[in-house]
Amino acid sequence: QVQLVESGGGLVQPGGSLRLSCAASGSIFSVNDMGWYRQAPGKQRELVAAITSGGSTNYADSVKGRFTISRDNSKNSIYLQMNSLEPADTAVYYCNAVCRPLGSQFYNVYWGQGTQVTVSS
Repeated sequence: QVQLVESGGGLVQPGGSLRLSCAASGSIFSVNDMGWYRQAPGKQRELVAAITSGGSTNYADSVKGRFTISRDNSKNSIYLQMNSLEPADTAVYYCNAVCRPLGSQFYNVYWGQGTQVTVSS
């Protein structure tokens, strides 16, 4: 069983910053790509940022230059530093990881429970 646990969401004023964390735990053999997605009310879930096990990153155009994704492979964790936040960034943010469980030959996709980020004055 693999679990992803997120933390760090909250309410912040426009222009402010937040840092999200996500840790994968459980019976894990290895972790491949990890990333952050978000879903605003009435909209589809979208990729925010992703990072490979080797550290290569990919960002949505809307967050480039403002958000930074990082990773600690020793802790099976990723982080999302969000600066210059805008009301349009308001959404539930979900952690995503491609993991190979112990005893399995295959990688599966796992999701966290989501953490709310609200940007408002």
